[in-house]
Amino acid sequence: MPGNLPLEIQTEIMRRLPVKSLIRFRSVSKAWKSLIDSTHFIAHYNGQMQHLLVRYNVGSVGFQKHVSIVDDHTFPQQRVSLTLPLLVNMFKFHRIIGSSHGLLCLYGYYRRGCNFSVPGKHMVVLWNISIRKAVAVVEPDVEDGIRTTIIGFGVCRETTDPKIVKIKHVYAWNHMESIPCVPWQVEVFTLSTGAWRSPNNNPPRKSIEFIGSQVVVDGFLYWLATDTVTIDGGFRSYNLIILFDMTSEEFIEINLPDSLAHHSVWNLSISKLRESLVVVKQRVEADNLVFGVWMMEGSVPNSFTMLFNLNVNAPDASVRGFRKTGEPIIELVEDLGIYKLVVYEPHSKHINILGFDGTKISFNVYSYMETLLLVDQPDLTIYNKEMTRRAFRTAVRLLGLKNIIDFTSNLSAILEDNKIEDDNVNVG
Repeated sequence: MPGNLPLEIQTEIMRRLPVKSLIRFRSVSKAWKSLIDSTHFIAHYNGQMQHLLVRYNVGSVGFQKHVSIVDDHTFPQQRVSLTLPLLVNMFKFHRIIGSSHGLLCLYGYYRRGCNFSVPGKHMVVLWNISIRKAVAVVEPDVEDGIRTTIIGFGVCRETTDPKIVKIKHVYAWNHMESIPCVPWQVEVFTLSTGAWRSPNNNPPRKSIEFIGSQVVVDGFLYWLATDTVTIDGGFRSYNLIILFDMTSEEFIEINLPDSLAHHSVWNLSISKLRESLVVVKQRVEADNLVFGVWMMEGSVPNSFTMLFNLNVNAPDASVRGFRKTGEPIIELVEDLGIYKLVVYEPHSKHINILGFDGTKISFNVYSYMETLLLVDQPDLTIYNKEMTRRAFRTAVRLLGLKNIIDFTSNLSAILEDNKIEDDNVNVG
């Protein structure tokens, strides 16, 4: 790029480049590295290319595969297999929470060896697929035996600061009246501060139960939920949406149309279509599976519009996501019991097979844009001030000494707080 161009024009040109080019430019000059790593540039960079991350299982043992596909006119030709971050190798089990602003959130559980009398730890990993960087956050250990944990993740639209939301609630109605404190406990981790805190806003009502996975749209977290009310001496449930605003950190209830509110919650799912929330309703008509797609109007939170119905001639199928063109991505089974991922064109009813064969209910699809978030973070950072010596040595064994040394500014504090001494670790 010519050196006599004004910095403002250079900046504008760089904002239009793909992430891979920007990563290379960071090595060209200190000025460009300083610009690309700046908070303002990272916050205002919007990648032009959308991708779809496909996760699925293969084989009898459920071996996981992760593939990224460029979602443009070449779809689905440009695809690449992905290797998960080394931090995920610490997990005994893990699942994907969701994606937001180009970051993928994974949540897992790790334990040293097979001694189940020793409590393990839960950890969140935030992964920028485009630049192959990841950081981890250890979940605070506050188990009490009667609560279950819901993890949410999203990027604040005002600050572009990644946030993790931890919601603990009572999972059995017979415990509701016996617990000495409020049934909901909410904590928020903000990456810029590296700390957990409890927001002051009111949590959801205790009769609310979260169902299924989250969806992030424009800085809002959404969950499908049910509310149980007492009617004529009995209990009755209805469906609704719970929203968490990543900026104000408030919970909001969103009512569903009657046909969705009183449908079986296990035959409902939520997803993201472009920049809108959609609810997918599954039913059976004349031995065919029918999926009704409802979109929430952006300016009217409680208003939903029916978009279209999908008639799928298959014994088993599920809507797993949507392309940026609006076409649904469906997991369906063929006659031989093989599950495939296909794209369905609602108007022509044409099915485009994507070439993935997996096991039942193993496909997940997440859309993401390229981003520079985490570019200013040391790779393999672990945010945790209570990391034990045993957990530290486990990380050393799994990740290797070279990567552990890259753990960061936080590593010195971890060593000091836990009095960890190891002749093989050279910090500084």
